[in-house]
Amino acid sequence: MQSFASIYQQAADHHGGKAALDQWIASMGYPVRTTEQLAALEDRYMLAELCRRVFRTGIRHAVVDAKWPAFEQAFFNFSPMRCAMMSDEELEGQMQNEKIIRHLAKIVTVRENANMVVWLAREHGSFARFIADWPAEDIISLWDYLKKHGKRMGGNSGARFLRMVGKDSFVLTDDVVVGLRRAGVIDKHANSKRDRAKVQEAFNSWAQESGLGLAQMSRILACSIG
Repeated sequence: MQSFASIYQQAADHHGGKAALDQWIASMGYPVRTTEQLAALEDRYMLAELCRRVFRTGIRHAVVDAKWPAFEQAFFNFSPMRCAMMSDEELEGQMQNEKIIRHLAKIVTVRENANMVVWLAREHGSFARFIADWPAEDIISLWDYLKKHGKRMGGNSGARFLRMVGKDSFVLTDDVVVGLRRAGVIDKHANSKRDRAKVQEAFNSWAQESGLGLAQMSRILACSIG
């Protein structure tokens, strides 16, 4: 397997040197929060970002974000308990709300994902605490958990939601997968459980080597392909 030092050098060569690469990486995406910073977030915020991720799928992010104040009004500022109690009639009624994106299958997930948030909050003190305490060394299992117990959290949606709230996570974008192949971690794709375990193991090894977080390494790996 390729060392992360050589991956970093390749990325720097493609992006004008190490200083320019570091500056560009720092400006990308969402900042990673510490465990306690993440645990301190309100669950209404966590649910809102989870739902935002669902509605962003297949739609330009700017379109969803521009409508988000209307979503907050329509869904009680994403109070987990209130959203979990929404009736079928309330959910279906949002199909008449021209201020939001009227996609019934996605609208219904607000209630379903709110139920997951409420249940985990009862078990762990808060949904945010549950997410915060999950070890980065096994982040792929958190993806699997969100896919199994949440709605429309498959593919890269779980990882992207984690990024949105500040949980350190890599994301298996096309560029990252190409980088993983070049590094000798996987042969083709990273869809199987076995291959994703190899990816997790590689990131854990690179973290020990570099001292960097998963999100940083993921972005550097993507930059290394050119």
